[in-house]
Amino acid sequence: MSAPDSAAEPTGVFRTILQSFRGEHHDYTAAPLQRAVILLAVPMVLEMVMESLFAVVDIFWVSHLGARAIAAVGLTESVMSLIYALAIGISIAATAIVARRIGEKAPAEAARAAGQIILLALACAGAIGLALAFAAPHILGLMGADAPTTAIGGSFARIMLGGNVTVFLIFVINAIFRGVGDPVLAMRTLWLANGLNLILDPCFIFGWGPFPELGLAGAAVATNCGRALGVLYQLWHLTGTHGRLRLHLAHFRPDAKLLRTILGTARNGIAQLLINTTSWIGLFKILAYFGSSALAGYTIAIRVVIFALMPAWGLANAGATLVGQNLGAQKPDRAEAAVRLAARFNMIFLGATGLLFVLAASFIARLFTTDPDVLRYATRALWIVSLGFPFYAAGMCFEAAFNGAGDTWTPTRLNFFFFWLGQVPLAWILARPLGLGPLGVFIAVPVSFSALALTTWLLFRRGHWKRQKV
Repeated sequence: MSAPDSAAEPTGVFRTILQSFRGEHHDYTAAPLQRAVILLAVPMVLEMVMESLFAVVDIFWVSHLGARAIAAVGLTESVMSLIYALAIGISIAATAIVARRIGEKAPAEAARAAGQIILLALACAGAIGLALAFAAPHILGLMGADAPTTAIGGSFARIMLGGNVTVFLIFVINAIFRGVGDPVLAMRTLWLANGLNLILDPCFIFGWGPFPELGLAGAAVATNCGRALGVLYQLWHLTGTHGRLRLHLAHFRPDAKLLRTILGTARNGIAQLLINTTSWIGLFKILAYFGSSALAGYTIAIRVVIFALMPAWGLANAGATLVGQNLGAQKPDRAEAAVRLAARFNMIFLGATGLLFVLAASFIARLFTTDPDVLRYATRALWIVSLGFPFYAAGMCFEAAFNGAGDTWTPTRLNFFFFWLGQVPLAWILARPLGLGPLGVFIAVPVSFSALALTTWLLFRRGHWKRQKV
């Protein structure tokens, strides 16, 4: 690593943090490394703070509708996680490819890749929306929901699954912004989209003011309205003169060769996330055997955990962007140093958060439910899952390094081994044959994630990811 990379920023950390909000363009392959991490990480963390706040506030309002409504949201989200997997898998390719082109000082090629990535996202979202929207209530039944839960959650599931195009586009375009090095635009997008959702949520659920009372379906309407506005904001920046990347209609004309390249990078990223998220469906399926209270308690706990993990993903994403750009600039040692710095910051943040959750699990759970059965499950799930926070922090940064380099195959294999061959069987064995019930499912989560983090760190140290081509 060169001397300037380790030099202290003379203007101070606080001034660098303030500068990170301005949306200025920086050369992240040349700036002092700590300054580069801060400039990227601060808006990315705040972007994810709003995403995590949305998850918690959303379940707060839904919890007023009862345990079956919470369970319906949990089951729908477990199916939506498949859509998230596809969107995030394509997003991994977007960040890796766009960041590499920016590092190579080829913005025109970055814009061409961005147009094809958006085109691919639209095609996937349209096909999924048509396939799943009409079958939504039946899907809830297949997931283990009883008849009353299906009746309450059918419309919610139909709107969420049918309107998934807003999820796809907001994820993918924000990944493009991060790859370019415009994290402030990604941050503003989520603050706008989720801020509107937080306002509309109780209005549509309970019929406040001039809004219709839609019950649980209102939460889905609010979410899609907020995200749609966020997508319009993104497209305004991509097609205008405001950002570092400017797209034209020609960039959206299908390019078979480039689409194959994108799919080649995205394929393993999609598989990686599908393995991860389908393992969560497996956990929900096991929990459904123990009734709606166990499902509702676990849903509350996971939403709170997501509240902490999403900002931590901001630091991991900052590392991924720096990996892509610096590998494009032929600076692999600087890319490695950036990941180690991001992991160090992340472990401090999530370690402190995990300790807080362990100590205050019961208090936090009581903010979302007064049902004694739901509260008991939520409290146990929260403090058990929080025990692994320091491992989650490091693991997500090292996995992001592989993805940022375009080496999506390594995390894919690791996820398959530790989630489908590890987490799901372990959860079932602990819950059913060993008789621990839902507690066994809760224990399987930190065990599998911690083992994954340690293995990812060992492979990161070997350094093969530095030679990945995209």
